[in-house]
Amino acid sequence: MTSLTWYAVLLGLVALERLAELVLSTRHAAWALGRGGVEHGRGHYPPMVALHAGLLAACLAEAWLGGREFLPWLGVPMLVVVLLAQAVRWWCIVTLGRQWSTRVIVVPGLPLVSRGPYRWLRHPNYVAVVAEGIALPLVHTAWLTAVGFTVLNAWLLTVRIRSEDAALGAVRGGGA
Repeated sequence: MTSLTWYAVLLGLVALERLAELVLSTRHAAWALGRGGVEHGRGHYPPMVALHAGLLAACLAEAWLGGREFLPWLGVPMLVVVLLAQAVRWWCIVTLGRQWSTRVIVVPGLPLVSRGPYRWLRHPNYVAVVAEGIALPLVHTAWLTAVGFTVLNAWLLTVRIRSEDAALGAVRGGGA
């Protein structure tokens, strides 16, 4: 198999992982809404989904159409970063349990999670998203995709984090 074929397989596996996240997120959202949860920041959700789907498509398109080479000195460390980002993402998901969703839904009365990676960081999942957004394209030297995603994701995360913090603060009486 060529390096591009292996890269396409990696991107396919990431896409399957995202689908698994969406299935789990849908279940968790139904659970939260059934317990009086309130969704916040709906407006940024469709662009977020489009950006993340676009990342996968752009990675493959740039690597293939741009004739990008696989450079082991870059690709191998970036693959390690991608795998570590996945581990952090799932650590966040497991830590938050039913409170985790790809949407911003806050159930009144539930305590703020402060264990797992949340002991050290307020938004550890977003650290994983940023790391993966840079590393996944660079596995196969798709540097334009890495830059483009990073810039768009930085804007989107400022919107999302503000929305999350406001939702948590409002529900918990002003303190996030």
